[in-house]
This record gives sequence, C-alpha cells and structure tokens, in this order.
Amino acid sequence: MKSVFLLQHSYELDECEETKLIGIYSSREQAETAIQKYKNVLGFKDYPDCFYLDEYELDKDHWEEGFITVRYFDEE
Repeated sequence: MKSVFLLQHSYELDECEETKLIGIYSSREQAETAIQKYKNVLGFKDYPDCFYLDEYELDKDHWEEGFITVRYFDEE
C-alpha cells in the first residue's frame, strides 16, 4: 500500500473556517517536520494546535457518497 500524507492548518475565525493546504508528503516523518517548522511561522504560531495530518492511500476513492449544497440567505 502506498500512501501520501496531507497536511492542513484549519481554525475558525469570526464564525468562518480558515483552512490552508500546507503540503502533501511522501512520509509521516516529513509531514511532522513541516508541522514543527510552521509552528514558528507568522500566523500559524498563533494557532499551534490547528494542524491536521491525514494519510491517504493512493489509487483509491476517498469520498464515496454524494453531497448536498446548503445555501444561507441573509434575513432582512
């Protein structure tokens, strides 16, 4: 099984989710090294516990369900 490791940084600000894709790595160790580096970078260091690391097996579907769209309208 071949996998890659997707590293993101995500946090909520003013009821809006802010997510940044940092990188895709060939090993967990490389991704964890990146986390340590970014914990000292402007902005990221304000949210040091908001890094998310996920392993994805290559050549496999990872979203198998459908989806719905929810629209929000301002009330006047």
